[in-house]
Amino acid sequence: MKILVTGGAGFIGSAVVRQAVAEGHSVVNLDALTYAACLANVASVADSPLYAFEQADICDRAAVDNILARHRPDAIMHLAAESHVDRSIDGPGAFIQTNITGTYTLLEAARSYWDAEGRPDTFRFHHISTDEVYGSLGADGQFTEDTPYDPRSPYSASKAASDHLVRAWAETYGLPVVLTNCSNNYGPYHFPEKLIPVVILNALHGKPIPVYGKGENVRDWLYVEDHADALLTVLTRGQVGRSYNIGGENEARNIDLVTMICALLDQHRPEAVPHADLITYVTDRPGHDLRYAIDPTRIRTELGWRPSVTLEEGLARTVAWYLDNPDWWQPLLDREGVGARLGKA
Repeated sequence: MKILVTGGAGFIGSAVVRQAVAEGHSVVNLDALTYAACLANVASVADSPLYAFEQADICDRAAVDNILARHRPDAIMHLAAESHVDRSIDGPGAFIQTNITGTYTLLEAARSYWDAEGRPDTFRFHHISTDEVYGSLGADGQFTEDTPYDPRSPYSASKAASDHLVRAWAETYGLPVVLTNCSNNYGPYHFPEKLIPVVILNALHGKPIPVYGKGENVRDWLYVEDHADALLTVLTRGQVGRSYNIGGENEARNIDLVTMICALLDQHRPEAVPHADLITYVTDRPGHDLRYAIDPTRIRTELGWRPSVTLEEGLARTVAWYLDNPDWWQPLLDREGVGARLGKA
């Protein structure tokens, strides 16, 4: 299969690119190379005959049309998105532009391309989204594919809008789509503004480790390579028009997650005092959802997929990767907004 991956130089997108090439698929990586993208993420496959890179913005219809016409993919996996909640609070416009307008532009380009190709039954448009579109849970319950949407941040609202667009293009124009909504990802190549890399890198530099509120917010953590495997499973075996929730089956409070990372760093890079002494509670961000949790029944029963990496194993791999790869993360610390407290509006 030839797959066009949008956002393939980002965190999750690059994991999909690497996994797809490893499975023998041809991959066209379409990425605008904005602040969170890094071509080093796909350096391991850059010389493969199965890989091609195209720098373009998904909002640029002419560029997308040209790329589709030249490469003629069998499927599109749409991962390009603005995804940092704190940045969406400070500057929602970029999220509206990329996540909504960009998805609309890509859908229209995909529809035109699919028509020109004779509407092949094998074509797929796979839209990758987030569990944040469902809003916030209390102490009990899990998100299912039928949970009503209730986004609480500019980021999640923009992703919810993009999900609705994809479903509308399937219903109105017959575009063969599949959708997935995932829980929080983590692992190698995670851009250093997200929680887990912030904890690791601040601890390594002896800086305060910021924890929002009391650290009681709960997330379901999904190792990024498990997620890439699930996405390719849905692309190749998922039912057209169906959505699938992808979870890690690894719920943890933020404070417990941070403490686990500090304990791993105490083992690998011991200091005079425990790294947990750097934990600093800071003012919570506006509209901070209390808990996310995914019910993975559909993807497990219909497609036979479930995560293979426990949170303990995944955190150990992630911490070891960051310790072994300072040449990757060091240059990224100078990018705009990294290391600054965002989302205090």
